[in-house]
Amino acid sequence: MRTIKLGTSSLEVPVVAVGCMRINSLDKPGAEKFVRTAMEEGANFFDHADIYGGGECEEIFADAVQMNDDIREKMILQSKVGIRKGMFDFSKEHILESVDGILKRLNTDYLDVLLLHRPDTLVEPEEVAEAFTKLEESGKVRHFGVSNQKPMQIQLLQKYVKQPIVANQLQLSITNANMISNGMNVNMENESAIDRDGSVLDFCRLNDITIQPWSPFQYGFFEGVFLDNDKFPELNKQINEVAENYGVSNTTIATAWLLRHPANMQPVIGTMNIGRLKDCIKASDINLTREEWYSIYRAAGNILP
Repeated sequence: MRTIKLGTSSLEVPVVAVGCMRINSLDKPGAEKFVRTAMEEGANFFDHADIYGGGECEEIFADAVQMNDDIREKMILQSKVGIRKGMFDFSKEHILESVDGILKRLNTDYLDVLLLHRPDTLVEPEEVAEAFTKLEESGKVRHFGVSNQKPMQIQLLQKYVKQPIVANQLQLSITNANMISNGMNVNMENESAIDRDGSVLDFCRLNDITIQPWSPFQYGFFEGVFLDNDKFPELNKQINEVAENYGVSNTTIATAWLLRHPANMQPVIGTMNIGRLKDCIKASDINLTREEWYSIYRAAGNILP
């Protein structure tokens, strides 16, 4: 598995992250086999959140790997905090309490990466700074990042937080590519020109913040996958043609499309199917041509200015 640096950190991570939001859909033998296969394939970066399954997903994961010190050192664990029922909460108290819960459920002493999950409009960045410093000094968290945040929100945090923001987890797929499209439709009077995220793609590249695309195969907001979907005939036709040329699956090509972008993104793959997981991992070895990348982009209905 090809690796990249996570942000400005010294942490080497695989280019494909394994999302564990749906691991509670597997029984124990299935979860054990899935995680073991991921590790064998070099996909040792696992993405969690305290809200996934109400915490159950982290417990299932730890049980599946029979977490111990030897296993722990062979994997990279990331989790997210800040979403509560009916609200968001970036208070110092909630961050610290949430991390303790995550560590207990994962049966580990530390997280490699902690992300703030969804922006909290009532955030007091001084409190976040205090929480991050306490977590770092105690050894409970080694690196920090955010999720779904715009440049100005990150800059506000960075005014107070001394630790580098190494990652920003954002929704991005071939069919949800506004952060890419608005950068190509500058000064145009069309839908694609609307900047909905404050040029977050360029901001993250300028500041060496790794973008982690979530829902890389979804269209809309969890409306479904675009692969093999009759709603996207031209897109699937083009993806399948490229896939046939490389002798791989359409899943591999959809993943490779994200990895081809020079921002060095790290897609978070949410499948619990071992075959599809392996297909995603194969994308690490494929470098789409410029012509192939743009042909897929256009086939999704994106119009070049």
